[in-house]
Amino acid sequence: MGEDLRASFALGNRAVRRRLTARSVLISNFTKMNRSTAIDSYLSLDEIWLTDDHAIMLTQPYQLYVERTDAARNMARFYEMMIEPNLFGEICLTRRWGRIGARGQTMVQQFAMERDAVVVFLDLLRQKRSRGYRTALPCASGSSRH
Repeated sequence: MGEDLRASFALGNRAVRRRLTARSVLISNFTKMNRSTAIDSYLSLDEIWLTDDHAIMLTQPYQLYVERTDAARNMARFYEMMIEPNLFGEICLTRRWGRIGARGQTMVQQFAMERDAVVVFLDLLRQKRSRGYRTALPCASGSSRH
């Protein structure tokens, strides 16, 4: 009877040892994986990391919607621009233009630095203003404008 008790106790110990070993392996692998500088979660809170990480975060939103209408010439145009990051952290200037009420055309330019995108944005804004485009409220989704 004493041997049966020892055998059941030994089986129980093996199960406990397996669980502890599996747990320690998982924890050590997890710790080793997170030691990498490329995926380390606390680096984003460091000052040095934040100064280098300028491409992902925009300092302010850049968005513009302008229209140009002339009933005598049957002209009803819109031009829309926005600067935003894409999924890869690159800064993109998205432009959309066309006739009011139509889908229009779209063009996306990618920039390494936010300031380059802002320079192009402001240059295009000056061009559109000189051609008679005026600020208007962008249409809500589902509206008949576009």
